[in-house]
Amino acid sequence: MARQRSETIRQVHEVQSHMGRLETSDRQSLHLVENELQGRIDQIFNSLERLEVLSNKEPPNKRQNAKLRVDQLKYDVQHLQTALRNFQHRRYAREQQERQREELLAQTFTTNDCAATAIPMDETLQLNSSLQKAHHGMDDLIGGGHSILEGLRAQRLTLKGTQKKILDIANMLGLSNTVMRLIEKRAFQDKYFMVGGMLLTCLIMVLVVHYLT
Repeated sequence: MARQRSETIRQVHEVQSHMGRLETSDRQSLHLVENELQGRIDQIFNSLERLEVLSNKEPPNKRQNAKLRVDQLKYDVQHLQTALRNFQHRRYAREQQERQREELLAQTFTTNDCAATAIPMDETLQLNSSLQKAHHGMDDLIGGGHSILEGLRAQRLTLKGTQKKILDIANMLGLSNTVMRLIEKRAFQDKYFMVGGMLLTCLIMVLVVHYLT
């Protein structure tokens, strides 16, 4: 398991070091960088699933620490996934605004009447403003939904780890209860042995006194 964990940590560090390429890559290669990073993150999630299975096979005295290390790696990878998704949302919004500007600049207006020209321009500006507000609203909704999904995913992982910890504790408590019952049973038996020994000792003393006097 130690070798698998070291390999996963190395993969996490590689993704962290490559995240800076998102800001420096040109538009043509940006999609390739995003796809590469997403593929690496998916690979790390698969490695974490294997690590989780291996941590359950660790000895009881090492199992808890192994699970904590896996949970920490999951937390780091979730942050990388969130950072990548946020960058993609910002890129989508920026590209949408650029397309809207290009469409607005590409429109042609007639020069027959100044008043006739002003009216379509005002309507176009209002339409463009409304579209931008609508797109910003959609971006906010998408970002909020993504944050909620990431929170639910983190909660699911946390609850899953908590459930396993509770099961481990329950198993330990079950063992402790068994030991306590055995101790109580032994104490109950010792009590009878002590009383029987006292009665036997008294009987022997009575017999000795009776026959020797």
